Amino acid sequence: MASSNALPIVLLAEQFAKLPGIGMKTAQRLAYFVTSMPEDEVVAFSEALLNARRNIKLCSVCQNLTDREVCPVCEDNSRDKSIICVVEGPKDVTAIERTGEYKGSYHVLHGLISPIDGVTPDKLKIKELIARIQADSSIKEVIMATNPTVEGDATAMYISRLLKPVGIKVTRLAFGLPVGGILEYADEVTLFRALENRNEI
Repeated sequence: MASSNALPIVLLAEQFAKLPGIGMKTAQRLAYFVTSMPEDEVVAFSEALLNARRNIKLCSVCQNLTDREVCPVCEDNSRDKSIICVVEGPKDVTAIERTGEYKGSYHVLHGLISPIDGVTPDKLKIKELIARIQADSSIKEVIMATNPTVEGDATAMYISRLLKPVGIKVTRLAFGLPVGGILEYADEVTLFRALENRNEI
């Protein structure tokens, strides 16, 4: 950033640039925008940041982010607790909830197995999932809803192998052509997945 900028703007832009997906140019624009905001809005913004950092914790059941001991999904007695949908992160819970179709429970891993990045199984919330299943005999199925990537597939297979001796049914999300997709533009892997996961009509 140019040295003609005031130091507080430089420091603020550097903080914004630490956020994912924010480059230095965008960070600088955000820093300038903050300086033009009314002071009460800046105070509210900074308080919201601190409030989120201090009060958000992991649900003691599913490991999703919450401001309570147990998140609203786990507290909801109308949900089917016999099914656990295992996802990589909290954003995936939000995505599945948006469909309005899934009525089971969740378990958030907070990452995927990736030895090349130093992410081993012990760094994820896998032992919490196993403990949860061992403590609750009503759990019948675990849906592996990790992304169809090398890391997502490896994580799904690892957890599946751990659960086989327990006698829990482990399923994987079906992947294939998106709604409205055109066959000629689909890549080979997507087409293969679509064929492999075909359903009877």
